[in-house]
Order: sequence, then structure tokens, then C-alpha cells
Amino acid sequence: MMAYGGPDKLADIEAYLHDVRGGRQISKAQVAEIVRRYELVGGRSPLLEETQAQARGLQAELDKLEPPLFQVFVGMRHWHPTIPKAVSDIASANIKKLVALVMAPHYSKMSVEVYFKRLDETLDDLSAHIEVAHIDSWKEDPGYLDTLEAHIRDGLKEIPDSVEPNTHLVFTAHSLPESILSWNDPYPQELRATCRALQSRFPDRETHFAYQSAAMLPDPWLGPDAGDLMVNLITQGIKNFLVVPIGFVARNVEILYDIDIAFKEQVKAAGGMLWRIKMPGSNPLMMASLGRLVRQTAKTERWL
Repeated sequence: MMAYGGPDKLADIEAYLHDVRGGRQISKAQVAEIVRRYELVGGRSPLLEETQAQARGLQAELDKLEPPLFQVFVGMRHWHPTIPKAVSDIASANIKKLVALVMAPHYSKMSVEVYFKRLDETLDDLSAHIEVAHIDSWKEDPGYLDTLEAHIRDGLKEIPDSVEPNTHLVFTAHSLPESILSWNDPYPQELRATCRALQSRFPDRETHFAYQSAAMLPDPWLGPDAGDLMVNLITQGIKNFLVVPIGFVARNVEILYDIDIAFKEQVKAAGGMLWRIKMPGSNPLMMASLGRLVRQTAKTERWL
């Protein structure tokens, strides 16, 4: 089980950012801005703990389905415990068959595929002879969609009755550079598939899709930006929004700062109100479904 990673404390942020940027220089102003954001959300990322909880949930489901054939390991792309550390532990356990699952439902060569490459490079570096099966995408996984639906319904219940009927759903996902479109990367289509599946479950609710969390870089990134979209809708008389971050399944700075602080302040300043659904986390609906997906992947490889 692989996830992005995040700093454990404020003192880790600069080293973390250098890892994210692949060693490329980052300005002091950019570091200071990221430090400020983490200060506002508690000084650290909760992503590791939430991913470990997901791993425990997946392990429990796999043990129900087929004990004791599966063991779940966690590796982070940009922080500790790293993917190489997880692979080293897997090799030390004399495991010879591996299902690779990224905790990001939508495939892109610039996101999910990078995890797989890091995994393959580590296997080569360790001369580890381990067969690997990739779960490329789980954009329409039933448990993932069921969890989002349940959390949307719960979120709508938290909105005052006077405005709930006119509250629009805003689906969001992490933006990527526009350059991915030049090689027909499937990322936008992957996201649209999830949006369509959720829209079919809320046929009477107005919905929108937008990107969030574009990097502080000069190159153009995919849009529209979710904050700009909501402000534009406010000018048209639509003032209440429930944000549904379909591209994320756990809390991180993109959720706790970008949505809960930056978007909320931007929308409020424009005269609107914003709420956010609870993140999927280790919801048993999703973990049970991912357990079935992992087991089916192993069966497809004729490992079971």
C-alpha cells in the first residue's frame, strides 16, 4: 500500500519539499509559505497515521477473505517509511508475490505510474526477485463509491435545512500540469468516470468538477480551479457548496489547508458558504471492497 507521504513535524518540511521536487531548488519564500500552511493545520501531516489505519483495515479484510495468505506493508513516496523501506521489509520476509496498490483511485503517468516505477526501481536495486501485479485504477470501485455516497449524504445532513436544497456538490481532485494532455494521459477521463458514477446517485443535485492544489510553479496546470469556480458560481446566485474531494482518500494538507482554510475563506469573502465531506479514510465499506480487489488481482495472476 503506497501513499504520497507528508512531514512529521515543521522541521521536516524543507527536506520533504526537496524530495517532492526531486532535489530541484525551492525558494525560501515557497518554503516559508508551506511552513505557514502546516502551522495552520497542526504542524504536521496526518497522512501516515491514516494510511496505516487503512493498511490495518485492508489487512483485517484480507484475513477474513483468505487467511493467512496476505500481509500488508506501507511505503510512502516522499517521506518515511519509504517505498524502498517497505520493499526491503517485503524481501526480508521472503515474500515472492506482490500486489501494488496506490491510495489514489485515478491513474496518471505522473502520479500512480510514478509509484510503480519507484517500486520497480527498488526491486532492481535490491535484486529482489518478486512478481508484481499492479492495481492501476480503482476509480469505480464499489466500496469507494459507496463510501463517498454515504459521506455526501452525511455531509448534506450537516447543512442547515434552509440552504441544503440549494447546495451544489463540487467534486475536486489534485491538478496536474497541462502537459499531460499532450500524451493523452487518462487522468481527466478517470476523474470524469468517478464524477459520472456519483452524479447518477444524486440525480436531483447540481454538481460540478474542478481541480485543486496546483503547484507553485510557472507552468500551466489543469483547471478550472475549484476556488475560482465557486466564486464564479456565487456571482450567478449559487452560494452554498459541499466539496467532495474525489481524488483523495485521507486527510493531508491539500484537504486541511487548501479546502478547509483557503477555499472556505475565498468562498466566504465572495458571499458564500462551504462545507466538506468526511474523508473516506479506513471506512469499512471501502476497505472491504479494496480487499476483494486485491484478492481478485492475485487470482487473475493465478496466485490463488
